[in-house]
Amino acid sequence: MEHLGYIQLALYIVILLALTKPMGLYLVQVLDINGRTFLHPVIGPLERLLYRILGIDSNTEQDWKQYTLSLLAFSLVGVLFTYCILRSQHILPLNPEGLQAVSDQLSFNTAVSFTTNTNWQNYGGESTMSYFSQMVGLVFHNFVSAAVGIAVAAALVRGIARHSAKTIGNFWVDLVRINLYLLLPVCLVYAVFLVSQGMIQNFKSYDTAQLIEPYTVTAKSSEGGESPDNSVPEQRKIETQRITQGPMASQVAIKMLGTNGGGFTNANASHPFENPTPLSNFLQMLSIFLIPSGLTYYLGRIVKNQRHGWAVWAAMAIIFLAGVSVCWWAESAGNPRLHALGVDISSGNMEGKEVRFGIFNSALFATITTAASCGAVNSMHDSFTPLGGLIPLLNIELGEVVFGGVGAGLYGMLVFVVLAVFLAGLMIGRTPEYLGKKIESYDIKAAVLFVMAAVFGILGFTALASVSNWGLAGLNNAGPHGFSEMLYAFSSGTGNNGSAFAGLNGNTVPYNITLGLAMLVGRFFMIVPVLALAGHLAQKKIVPQSSGSFPVTGPIFVMLLVGTVLIVGALTFFPALSLGPIVEHFLMTNSSVLF
Repeated sequence: MEHLGYIQLALYIVILLALTKPMGLYLVQVLDINGRTFLHPVIGPLERLLYRILGIDSNTEQDWKQYTLSLLAFSLVGVLFTYCILRSQHILPLNPEGLQAVSDQLSFNTAVSFTTNTNWQNYGGESTMSYFSQMVGLVFHNFVSAAVGIAVAAALVRGIARHSAKTIGNFWVDLVRINLYLLLPVCLVYAVFLVSQGMIQNFKSYDTAQLIEPYTVTAKSSEGGESPDNSVPEQRKIETQRITQGPMASQVAIKMLGTNGGGFTNANASHPFENPTPLSNFLQMLSIFLIPSGLTYYLGRIVKNQRHGWAVWAAMAIIFLAGVSVCWWAESAGNPRLHALGVDISSGNMEGKEVRFGIFNSALFATITTAASCGAVNSMHDSFTPLGGLIPLLNIELGEVVFGGVGAGLYGMLVFVVLAVFLAGLMIGRTPEYLGKKIESYDIKAAVLFVMAAVFGILGFTALASVSNWGLAGLNNAGPHGFSEMLYAFSSGTGNNGSAFAGLNGNTVPYNITLGLAMLVGRFFMIVPVLALAGHLAQKKIVPQSSGSFPVTGPIFVMLLVGTVLIVGALTFFPALSLGPIVEHFLMTNSSVLF
């Protein structure tokens, strides 16, 4: 753990903290139906034109049921839209490599994945998706799914701030304004910057390069037909390599800012085209947390209690720093099994890491991308040490509330705030209150439904896969690490993260279907309780706070909130983690048993 790592971590936190208030103030303007930003003179006419075309009355708000139905209907159309594009990409334009149509079950998995802001990829982007599919079918969702998450967070904050109200905003207005005033302008500037760093942005066919050092591989060819029984080994000499081209910068900008994470290439952010320089790596990590961090300031401003917003930010930062420290330490310590074989591990565990970034930037990136529901990776999480890999997995299972995905992190953390306030009320023997609103059984039921949806999606599907032939057939590793791969896959799918322990072969019919279902559960079975909670809180009257009211600012509240997240999240999944990365760690350090 080198001193330069500490300096970079401190720099990252300081810059993120400095950007939180400006981003929060801008979000206040964007998420106010009548708010005006500095872009309003340019974008305002386009906004009004879209309302007229779509038949939206921007002055009419919706109750939580109308808001939810609008969101679900929009998402359903989005799934069908992307599914049709992927199934017909072979006849659509911008396909210079002549890539064929994507299979039906993979199209379903991918359409659901991008609609839910998961961006789980059971394919290699450069070998599967045409430019049209990338730009229209997938990047479209990178914008709108991110906007949906921010809209839900805004709806919940409105529900907390309002009193005796029946409405929580207008979904269609939120969707339009977030894209027009926030995501599109920022990504335009961001993409230009990425091009300046060396990231490609073109529509060329792939290039072919002659290898300086050709090599030979052993492959199987079929004799007498396509039956695998007739396959025989064959030596093939590889003398050329295909160099990916395409509109990459525009996709990477929104995949990071919108915490989507789906890579243009299979190597994602470790590919030199997707992440060319140390500066691009740093800013990609910063952009993942930018909007989620700003939303905490937005919370404080809207509920008229800025200290509460900073308290939520502090709770997120504490858990984040703890995760980075453990992951960085574990990867820096290396693997003692290699040391026993005479391998020098003083440089730490470099397996699966891009040498341009090293251990610290790999550990930091892994912690950030899983604390948020991003899923972009600049290293192979499957190659982390057991405890190093435990941190990304645990981040997802905590609900990705540190700082979380755009919108999803804030509304997830606010659910834990409600639970924390409820527990505090039980401890002091008073009716729990949150910012002057009494927390009642309806609110707790909504919060518990939110938590249980994640539990069902992660543990339920993992249990099913672990006792099924199709689940075990997808493993490339036995023992606890193989179990960790399955647990990570369904944690990532349910948590709408998208990263993976990539030793698992997920591109099979059962995995494509079950992971798709897990993504739907993790998105919509969690959003609906949040919007129900927003609608119920909006109807409540605000009662004057008294000396018996539990303060939602200060160190005590921060520690209670952190404790609630850890107790509810960590203890729920501790038995499963014990069967995976924890037991693998003890096997690595103390046992002679090899898997």
